[in-house]
Amino acid sequence: MNFSRNKDMWRLVFLLFLGQVVSFVMALMSFTSSLIASLGADTPLTLSFFSYSALTLVYGGILIYRRQKLLVPWYWYLLLGFVDVQGNYLVNKAYQYSSITSVTILDCWTIAWVIILTWTFLDTRYSPWQFFGAAVCVSGLVVVLLSDAAVGGGGGSRPILGDILVIAGTVFFALSNVGEEFCVKKKDRVEVVALLSLFAMLVSIGEIAVMERKSLESVKWSAEIILAFFGYAAASFTFYSVVPFVLKMSGATLFNLSILTSDMWAVVIRIFFYKQQVDWLYYLAFALVFVGLIIYSKSEKNPAAAAAAAEDGDPNSQCPLLDEETTDFRNQAVSS
Repeated sequence: MNFSRNKDMWRLVFLLFLGQVVSFVMALMSFTSSLIASLGADTPLTLSFFSYSALTLVYGGILIYRRQKLLVPWYWYLLLGFVDVQGNYLVNKAYQYSSITSVTILDCWTIAWVIILTWTFLDTRYSPWQFFGAAVCVSGLVVVLLSDAAVGGGGGSRPILGDILVIAGTVFFALSNVGEEFCVKKKDRVEVVALLSLFAMLVSIGEIAVMERKSLESVKWSAEIILAFFGYAAASFTFYSVVPFVLKMSGATLFNLSILTSDMWAVVIRIFFYKQQVDWLYYLAFALVFVGLIIYSKSEKNPAAAAAAAEDGDPNSQCPLLDEETTDFRNQAVSS
């Protein structure tokens, strides 16, 4: 019993650590994207293209070396890639109009959409306290909207437009997170990252040619912009490499809640790098988000126990495993 309890504790600690790694690289992605926008480069699709290209080269190479058949039909990866590109485009575009603080806090709208999607399509069930915690988080995001409307966004040129772009982008991110969670829990992590990145890269090329060619030609390339592009690509590569681990160990909802601390880093960057003032409502918003996270986490079931309950056929399990997934795990255990 003690061994099992200690194992669960260390598993939770490791999961929280991975969540904070993702949170930190998300803050770096926000910083570099905001920096590129401030340098006059309006190229959100090109920014994502380099990230997808690096991921395709590395994980695609591993997939080719394995020479195994795809476990998920390719058209699902095409859909995931398309959705992911739109999410990145809208959020990166928002940095042209809103502040880094607003974008990173409003990015947490993904949580609300993920809860709706996992409840509807993955049969995930949440307790009333979890709904309450998520509602408190969302109330903090509403405070950001009110702040931007009242004080002009604290550094953004068109903060309300930027806020709308972010919220629209979170819908696509939620679709991507839930789809990726389903794939990594049932199939192969390397295949998911490789094929998602490949199709996202191809979608990016097509959209760059149609929507971003003129903006790309007008960019005045400098060492600072090139380094910012490289920094974004490196942070994004780390993000997409670690996220499947977190999604497989927990789920899309806890994943999105665990990365809320990236907002703290965004505030630090805004104060010390951009030398901008932060409205007091931002601190209230962050406090609400933090309290909502605590409420949700305290009422979350142990992932391992939920998985075992799902395998026993408990319909109230928070993270139900489908029959095929359970069979996969059993086959892996036998083969090992």
